Amino acid sequence: MPKLLFARPPQDAAEERQVCKLARSRHAPGDWIARAKMIARGWDGLRASAIAVALGCHPQTVRERLARFNAAGIDGLGDRPGAGRKPRLTETERSTIIGLVATPPGRLVRDGGGELAARDDERPAHWTLDALTVAAQERGIAVGRSQVRRILVAERIRWCQPRSWATSSDPDFAPKGHRSSRSTPTRRRGRP
Repeated sequence: MPKLLFARPPQDAAEERQVCKLARSRHAPGDWIARAKMIARGWDGLRASAIAVALGCHPQTVRERLARFNAAGIDGLGDRPGAGRKPRLTETERSTIIGLVATPPGRLVRDGGGELAARDDERPAHWTLDALTVAAQERGIAVGRSQVRRILVAERIRWCQPRSWATSSDPDFAPKGHRSSRSTPTRRRGRP
């Protein structure tokens, strides 16, 4: 036999006003609104089963929410902290990793005349996941390559420079000249 449970009376007029306002709200989080409705209907004298029928939920859910409200008051309407592993990195560390992408990797710097010069020949010329991971670890952030990738993908940040097909690192590369003939028609795309 289920236990009969009722919402405790409001402690003061402010608590009653706050719960009633939440129950009527259209812009508060939906779960808070539903839970406030449970409490308000409990104050009207309805049993948990009648509240459950009126709100379209299970009676056990109503009993659990009434018990949480009775124990914690307004704070009992919210969710408890979720289960699972807590984030290893703080927001500051995540921001540092994200901020690294906007900085030059450190290999090339401009000297007084505006010419590029290598500060450190061992540093990469552009960011890669490995280079970002090493730079984060140098700043004291214990992070792996896959986690750096997940952070950047979640923030929709590009970490690598697009390759230009017009340049080559091959010393024997000779760029193409003009087309062989000006009479060669260009192919138009999108038309049959």
